[in-house]
Amino acid sequence: MQTVRLRLQIGLLQQRQSTCAYRLASTSYLSIFQARHCLRHRSNSTQRRWQSVQAQSQNEIADAEGNVQLESSGTSTPAPDTSQKKYAKTPFYFEAGYALFAKRRSRPFPPPFVSMPSGSFSDPLSTHDRSRDRRGQPTVNGEIIRGITNGDDAVLVSENFICANDGVGAWAQKEKGHAALWSRLIIHFWALEAEKDEYGGDHEPNPVAYLQRAFESTKQATSHPSEWYGTTTASSALLSDDHKNPPHPVIYATQLGDSQIMVLRPRDREIIYKSKEQWHWFDCPRQLGTNSPDTPEKNAVMDRVEIEEDDVVLAMSDGVIDNLWDHEVLQNVVDSMHRWENGEVPLENEGREPAEQSYSEEMMYVAEELVKAAKAIAQDPFAESPYMEKAIEEGLSIEGGKMDDISVVAGQCKRRKT
Repeated sequence: MQTVRLRLQIGLLQQRQSTCAYRLASTSYLSIFQARHCLRHRSNSTQRRWQSVQAQSQNEIADAEGNVQLESSGTSTPAPDTSQKKYAKTPFYFEAGYALFAKRRSRPFPPPFVSMPSGSFSDPLSTHDRSRDRRGQPTVNGEIIRGITNGDDAVLVSENFICANDGVGAWAQKEKGHAALWSRLIIHFWALEAEKDEYGGDHEPNPVAYLQRAFESTKQATSHPSEWYGTTTASSALLSDDHKNPPHPVIYATQLGDSQIMVLRPRDREIIYKSKEQWHWFDCPRQLGTNSPDTPEKNAVMDRVEIEEDDVVLAMSDGVIDNLWDHEVLQNVVDSMHRWENGEVPLENEGREPAEQSYSEEMMYVAEELVKAAKAIAQDPFAESPYMEKAIEEGLSIEGGKMDDISVVAGQCKRRKT
């Protein structure tokens, strides 16, 4: 009864908030996970009861799922055969890797995106399946869906385009809710639009226009033949050049919501750039999808950033930036690269010299170490974290890190060999 009363109290408070896509259900459907994102102001007494109920629900979910924690990493994500792809004309490219931690299993992708049943938790699309067997991989419009799913997040790794989208997990409470599908389809169509334009080719790329078209394609794909609801943040870094002689690398960092693009210069131990988070209010970011007023053409922000060879570009979900401060991200990346380049990292294949390991494997290791650090804070109920700091600024008594899907793509800028 106490849990029910608290949910009703939260539901009444939630009705006073301005429109947000997190308001995806009536009070009768409202779960504490949805309310957690919608509620801006609570009294201290309500907050204490809230934390107690939240912890109880999290324990129930963990028990039901056997406390399964899902992690994976790699240097490439699913894409069509290379013969079907267009490549950027720029002389620069990313050596990239990714690492993922899912706080819970993603919903399986529904038909028509998969054509046969799968025994895995999220189809061998898949989120944590290293198999390259494409028979079970999801498709849209007859084409393999680019990227990879991580809980409700999605990431993409390619030579000139890296992305991290954060699907809104509250949609899991709805029968037709599927944030993982939305985050993955947005990434797929976004990459497809960038490829069609050859990442700008001889002209300036327009990632915001690419994202707008991707958004329209995703709405269409999730409307017919069945309707699927969801919302997602979006962030990407498109690597191009300044078209000068000699050319210099440039990234176009695009953001909508609270995922983040960050550019580091490891040799100088310096953060060159980071995108700015976008919020409606605390814990309610701008997002694309069902019931959301946000659109790329109105709300996405793109920055043109001049970078240098060997700079590291990170695309991260808020599972990282809610748990690690900027200086911790920088220090973690610099330390990881130092260990790797000095041969202090155990090699996956025995007998290989450090020099024989690729740059992309180094970036995968960098991403893995970032995920590991963010996960440690997320699981610590007494840790200090950026999320806790933001909550305190809003008058909320929240301690520790924030358990969430954690997704990192790390790409190092390199010059193509001629």
